[in-house]
Amino acid sequence: PELQNIFENSCYDCHSNNTEYPWYNNIAPISYWMANHVNEGKEHLNFSEWEKYSLDKKDHLLEEIEEEVVECKMPLLEYTYTHGDAKLTEGQVNDLVEWVKQTRIIYQLGKQPN
Repeated sequence: PELQNIFENSCYDCHSNNTEYPWYNNIAPISYWMANHVNEGKEHLNFSEWEKYSLDKKDHLLEEIEEEVVECKMPLLEYTYTHGDAKLTEGQVNDLVEWVKQTRIIYQLGKQPN
């Protein structure tokens, strides 16, 4: 449940089909910028499409998730300005990194020949 909350609060608005747009998204040109930003985010990673990704792609994305959160590149700073609860704590980063490592092991095992 804790990891699910992290993903919902810090990732899903830009990386899923469950984007919750704020009221100011109705104002141009902000709406154009946000639409482009969300579309670009989903091009890189869309959690709503996760099950459709190959094991290799999932493994690569997990590696990128770890790198992005450890280097404080995600969530984007401009996103956390208006979504303060999206900013990851050190503990949340550690939880995500541990989840990534465990999940990558599972995917690596799934790619091994029987």
